[in-house]
Amino acid sequence: MIKPKRLKLGDTIGVVAPGSPTTQEKVEEAYNKLVEMGFKVIMGESCYSKYGYLAGIDKLRAEDLNNMFRNKEVNGIICLRGGYGTQRILDLLDYNLIKNNPKVFVGYSDITALHIAINQLSNLVTFHGPMAASDLIGDISEFSMDSLYNSILYEEFNPSIKNPSEELITINGGVAEGQLIGGNLSLIASTIGTPYEIDTKGKILFIEEIGEEPYRIDRMLTQLRLSNKLQEAEGIILGNFNNCIPEDPDMSLTLEEVIDNLIRPLNKPTLFNLQAGHCEPVITIPLGVKVRLDANRKQLTILEKPTL
Repeated sequence: MIKPKRLKLGDTIGVVAPGSPTTQEKVEEAYNKLVEMGFKVIMGESCYSKYGYLAGIDKLRAEDLNNMFRNKEVNGIICLRGGYGTQRILDLLDYNLIKNNPKVFVGYSDITALHIAINQLSNLVTFHGPMAASDLIGDISEFSMDSLYNSILYEEFNPSIKNPSEELITINGGVAEGQLIGGNLSLIASTIGTPYEIDTKGKILFIEEIGEEPYRIDRMLTQLRLSNKLQEAEGIILGNFNNCIPEDPDMSLTLEEVIDNLIRPLNKPTLFNLQAGHCEPVITIPLGVKVRLDANRKQLTILEKPTL
């Protein structure tokens, strides 16, 4: 895998909106926050665009991302927010351009589709972490900022990934090593049957989700099971499942029961409740690097520094 250069204070960060739009006020707040953090900032055209539930038409959003990788002045890229829309631009991106101009790329949620495509087609390490308008301008904690900086800024990288306070839960014991991949469950499932289908063979699969009832989690995990994606993984990390509760508890399985039905029978090393995803505090995790999952000791260790 290709590793991007770590960022330094004073570097230029490009901001793009590959999915949904946000308000002008939040765009300005995001710009000011990144400047306050010590970076120069270039806001992409998509940050100011709106086409229904999209931050501009597909061509505009795709070219915005391509141009940020192309621009020699830009040292790293952070997404404005997620929402919906990144799948629509996967076939409009220049993956050779991205491969030949490796840069820090940060986002989560809908950005999962881009992580998967860029990891697999550009062989570039990317970062599942907070976004400019969704997280950085809010009440982001010192823990979350330290975790982000640990991955993309600090010269000395701490390889131990630990929850801020909540305890990790062992679903299946055992130890596994492999490349860390994944992200949002809805986006992972939606790649199946496309040229951008996630490859889980021999890898550690990370999954998180928000606002989906247990039966929908069941459906998406079942899709991954029927396509052998769960079986082919070496190990599984279940992140934060924010507000994934049934509307009618009397007519539903719980999230824990769904996991017990579909994940436990795989007998693969599996940890649950890693605070990565739609949560605060939030852990930033590098995708595309080799990790060691020790479900017996409830430990996740990054085995290689994600930046140069």
